[in-house]
Amino acid sequence: MLQVLYSYFWWDRLWLPANLTWASLEQQDGRVRAHPSDLYITFPFAFVFLLLRHLFEMYVATPLAHLLNVKDKVQLKATPNPVLETFYSSSSKRPKQVDIEALSKKCGYTPRQVERWFRRRRNQDRPSMLKKFREASWRFTFYLLAFIAGMSVIVDKPWFYELNKVWEGYPIQTLLPSQYWYYVIELSFYWSLLFSVASDVKRKDFMEQIIHHVATIILITFSWYTNYIRAGTLVMALHDASDYLLESAKMFNYAGWKNTCNNLFIVFSVVFIISRLIIFPFWILHCTVIYPLDIYPPFFGYYFFNSMMIVLQCLHIFWAYYIVRMAHKFLTGKVVKDERSDHAETDSLEEQEEEKEGAAAGHSTKNGPLTNGHPILNNNHQKAE
Repeated sequence: MLQVLYSYFWWDRLWLPANLTWASLEQQDGRVRAHPSDLYITFPFAFVFLLLRHLFEMYVATPLAHLLNVKDKVQLKATPNPVLETFYSSSSKRPKQVDIEALSKKCGYTPRQVERWFRRRRNQDRPSMLKKFREASWRFTFYLLAFIAGMSVIVDKPWFYELNKVWEGYPIQTLLPSQYWYYVIELSFYWSLLFSVASDVKRKDFMEQIIHHVATIILITFSWYTNYIRAGTLVMALHDASDYLLESAKMFNYAGWKNTCNNLFIVFSVVFIISRLIIFPFWILHCTVIYPLDIYPPFFGYYFFNSMMIVLQCLHIFWAYYIVRMAHKFLTGKVVKDERSDHAETDSLEEQEEEKEGAAAGHSTKNGPLTNGHPILNNNHQKAE
């Protein structure tokens, strides 16, 4: 059964144009071709990236955060309460008003105290500023180095300047060592992103991020199998062109350097719009959709590859929407924040109260623990509420 599935999966008609077989791609006259088995190494390399990330965050990103004075806002912890914790874990993190009333009767809190407990409990689950900074630092470092490496791989190639040469001689094209390592490093990194997605900072576009990672992995792998390597290197380099700018803007935002963050965000916005909404659809996508038809008739691989490219383009448009919203806020004088971020919650009527309690929590050795959402104060301190 497995052998039948294997033979169907690697059927020439799925992956290659008509009148071509896998034997047609084998080494000839010293030419090296890409083999599917070459990518097996990306799995152990993905775990190497996870280890490198851990070491980087500990010994580079954390000291850098301290140097840039990255600080976490003091968040009050929710008082341990089994009834509310059970509801929070098993039912909903945002109870409805009828649930708040019922929980209030069960645990002896006022409805206002129940609302405050859930707000604080949600804030506890949100990632710290240091975690966000370290993650952004790691991605900034990789994307910057990957972009430099990608440009060094393709900038001296004729198909970088004349896209029709991407398909010159296809599919009998030799694999260059620089292309091999570029593919291995990029694919390994995206595997590591997929493996760590559950523990990374979750944003509002969490599902879109997963779709992006999966689509990217499929595109990289498929382009390798079908020898779309020239097109693949162009796509990867184009995507790395703006990502490091976004991550650097995040780093300075977490460090409180608002002007630097805003300036980098504007540069990122321009590069993103040009690369993802202009160059990608009108040059790269045109290159993969139109030019191959001059060489061979469409086949399954052609449709599949370009379908994944269109998925990426849809994601570009989705993210461009957020970027335009943030750019509009910046131009109208509002503070620019990552629209995808899940920010800590405060109640407008209790904001001052929360800040006072946060300051009091900083003196926990004097004030003691919280009970029913209220600090227990000694006789030398006034009540915060």
